[in-house]
Amino acid sequence: MNQRSKSTLFLIEQLIVVAVFAICAAACISIMVAAYFNANESRSISNALVRAESAAEVFKATSGDVDSIADILGSDVSWVMSIDSEHTTITVHYDSQWQTINIWELIDFRSIYFSPDDISAGQAATSYILTIVIDTPQQVTSDFSLTTGQVYVARTGEDEPLVSLALAARN
Repeated sequence: MNQRSKSTLFLIEQLIVVAVFAICAAACISIMVAAYFNANESRSISNALVRAESAAEVFKATSGDVDSIADILGSDVSWVMSIDSEHTTITVHYDSQWQTINIWELIDFRSIYFSPDDISAGQAATSYILTIVIDTPQQVTSDFSLTTGQVYVARTGEDEPLVSLALAARN
């Protein structure tokens, strides 16, 4: 009977060791999953910052010229004029791998009429949107004018941008 009680205690000890190991393994896995999601978030913010800085440099190099900015960034230009015509907006759509998407290429134009649902289907492939809002140039002195604006990079469907930068260029 003494031999049997020793083996029972050994089995109980082994079960406790296996249970502690399982709890530690579960904790490690949850930490690894959290680290994976944090790395993806950091990668998205880093890519957004690079795209926003590039757009800001293009804005500065072109002195805020809308056509030149759109050509260099390779975007589909969305001319969105506010009611008082003080702003022009350029949008660039990116997929989840940060490759530029032209949403107009995704829309089926075989029919003459297309609905907002067609545009929504084209935007479904978009993961990130870079938006440049350009203000109307202001004449500072007789020698030069100043063009200002903002660049935002956000995930599709989110109101809060990942990155936001102020823009200014002397003409």
